[in-house]
Parts: sequence; structure tokens; C-alpha cells
Amino acid sequence: MASLVEKQLFKALFSFFLLVLLFSDTVYSFRKTLDQRKPCKHFSFYFHDILYDGDNVANATSAAIVSPPGLGNFKFGKFVIFDGPITMDKNYLSEPVARAQGFYFYDMKTDFNSWFSFTLVFNSTEHKGTLNIMGADLMMEPTRDLSVVGGTGDFFMARGIATFVTDLFQGARYFRVKMDIKLYECY
Repeated sequence: MASLVEKQLFKALFSFFLLVLLFSDTVYSFRKTLDQRKPCKHFSFYFHDILYDGDNVANATSAAIVSPPGLGNFKFGKFVIFDGPITMDKNYLSEPVARAQGFYFYDMKTDFNSWFSFTLVFNSTEHKGTLNIMGADLMMEPTRDLSVVGGTGDFFMARGIATFVTDLFQGARYFRVKMDIKLYECY
């Protein structure tokens, strides 16, 4: 009697083990693969930044919080917080499709280099939600890639690349960056 119960228990455990293997292999074989050549979403926007200089309160979209003197010629240590418009074209006065809210700081003593962390906040008829972007901006390079590390709403858990190209630079007062955003994970 005991051997019959043991055999049935062994068969049940063995069957359960095979089912677990079968389903784990099935789940594994249906994982989503990323095609790096073809993004699931693609956008091009312009980011406008007007640094507060003491006289431009109405137009300023950013302010330097820390700007230590005497640390070289490349703004090392300067920390800037911004809330700037994102437009579809180069015109600062165009209707914004989003707001870029975040910060950047200069983190290299020997060349112009900054590190960005910001959120694109969409609240339009076309898109609702956020995209989170962060990474190094090697400013002297013609193009720079920053990581899209997540999002909400229409961009729930999105991941991809935001390619920066400096479109216009007017000293410390104003710059405009073209952002080419390619999302490779869209849910």
C-alpha cells in the first residue's frame, strides 16, 4: 500500500515539474525582443533655455542655483534648474507641446560638459504623460545621446534614446537644442 502511494506521489510531483518546465519555456520563448533599427515611437522637439540674468524675470526659463567662482573656464560646478517650453519648431513663442522640468550641472574642469536629468511633461490633446531623460551632455560633440529611462501615461515605462543637437547658442543667455527621441520599449 505504501509503495502505491509513493508511486502516485512521485507521478504527481514529476507531472507538476514537467508542467513548470513547459510553461517556463513557453514564457521565455515569447519574450519581447527589441529591434534597435526600428523604434516604436519617434519624436523631434526643440528645447529652449533662457538663463535668468537678473533682468529677464518674465522670459527666463532657468536659474543658476550654484555657480562657484574660480574653478576654471568651463563653468565647473555650476548648477542650473529649469522649466522650459518644448516646441515642435524652432520658434520659442510657438505653442509648447510639453515642458522640460529638471536640472543640469557642469561636471568637467577641462572642457564644457554637463549632466542632465529632467522630465518632459506632456499635457496636450495629442499626448498625456511624462518622459524621463538623463545622461551626460558632451557639449562639444555634434550629437549627444541621453537615455530615456521611463515614463508615465502615454509613455508608460518607455525606454529609448534622446539625441541632442545644439541648434542655436547665444552665450550663457539662450540656447536651443533639437531633441530627436526614439523609443524602443513602448507598452
